[in-house]
Amino acid sequence: MDIRLLDTDEKPPMDLLLLADPNRTIVEEYVKRGECYIAERDSQVIGVYVLLLTRPETVELMNVAVAEKHHGEGIGKRLVIHAIQIAKGKGYKTIEVGTGNSSIGQLALYQKCGFRITGVDRDFFLRHYQEEIVENGIQCRDMIRLSQDL
Repeated sequence: MDIRLLDTDEKPPMDLLLLADPNRTIVEEYVKRGECYIAERDSQVIGVYVLLLTRPETVELMNVAVAEKHHGEGIGKRLVIHAIQIAKGKGYKTIEVGTGNSSIGQLALYQKCGFRITGVDRDFFLRHYQEEIVENGIQCRDMIRLSQDL
């Protein structure tokens, strides 16, 4: 598997991006402002993430997504580790990530990769998403914020 920056003339893999964030308008906005990285195997895109500068010396890891048929292969972890390495290489001091309170697997993954919970944005998903999101039998209401010093 190779991970690379999406070329400027390539279209982002919206099918994958919408797996992690169902709001197309929001996804298109941060993909346009950030750097989109894709994971490929045998010329097929199987994973994606976006790095977005949010403040001086701080970057946010947005939208880590893996094609459903490749879940459980460790690709998500490799994407997160790659993002951390890219952020360090670019001289950022902090990398942040946010995920839903119902995203149990993602919360575990980010913590295994060295992120620490820094806060909760209560009712984030109720304010920013019209349709209800349910994962693992839990309504996604709150954004759990995590960060890591680089």
